[in-house]
Amino acid sequence: MNSLNRFLAIVLCIKPFFSWNELWFFQVEVPKNRGNRRMQRFYFASTSTTIIRIWSAWLVNQTSEPFDFAPAGVAKLQLDAPDESFMEFITDYDVIVLSSGHWFAKQSVYILQDEIVGGQLWWPDKSKTMKINNIEAFGVSVETALTAMARHPDYTGLTIVRTFSPDHYGGGNWNTGGSCTGKVRPLKDGELVENEFTNVMHQKQVTGFSRAVKKKTNKSKLKLMDISEAFEYRHDGHPGPYRSTDPNKITKRGPDGRPPPQDCLHWCMPGPVDTWNEILFEIIKREL
Repeated sequence: MNSLNRFLAIVLCIKPFFSWNELWFFQVEVPKNRGNRRMQRFYFASTSTTIIRIWSAWLVNQTSEPFDFAPAGVAKLQLDAPDESFMEFITDYDVIVLSSGHWFAKQSVYILQDEIVGGQLWWPDKSKTMKINNIEAFGVSVETALTAMARHPDYTGLTIVRTFSPDHYGGGNWNTGGSCTGKVRPLKDGELVENEFTNVMHQKQVTGFSRAVKKKTNKSKLKLMDISEAFEYRHDGHPGPYRSTDPNKITKRGPDGRPPPQDCLHWCMPGPVDTWNEILFEIIKREL
């Protein structure tokens, strides 16, 4: 890790996927947090390495100001403009790890070339047909952000795109009784029920990545860290009903069979995602 003399940035739109203890395995050290909530900066003095976490919900520009017939308060995404909250810093980083996708299930308005072209959980005029849905908007956002990085004249770092993280809400969605309670081992071959939403989001992400690679004009590197298919088998790796810190939390189904509130999207730490750390470090070792 001594070759990483400057910065490793982690740009996220979901909960961080790293177990920080795993990131420190190369030396027993407590880093200093020199950042804030928007940009956490963990400095490791022994290796002169800084690991930065930046929050970017969609990886493209976002505003809640009114636009055309979309009122104030609703998130509006400029799908053809990368998020400057991280783009303004990319030339300072040696490695950037991107993860995105699940926020496209939230309410938002999609803008392309200064025109409202679609929305998620928002489309007031049902007589008009949306040009872009949330899945297509996700693909466009990936291509936009990565292309901007791949064509930035002063960026020479390594960009690693971690693919769409599968969830495991069996029997429903997160808000309709979906559950991963009682899952204690990985699925075996033949047991997997494929998640169509995960598959199509993964496909859109990979397509956006491939298009950005073809447009690259600078000396940076773009690498895909594909975890989607393998981790569809790890329905046992989520906090489930144990995410809450309430000592009196309910962890079992009620008399009516309904599951307790739970998290089957984010991952336990330590847990299956520690494997992601190993894959990440292997990519960094090969490419730097």
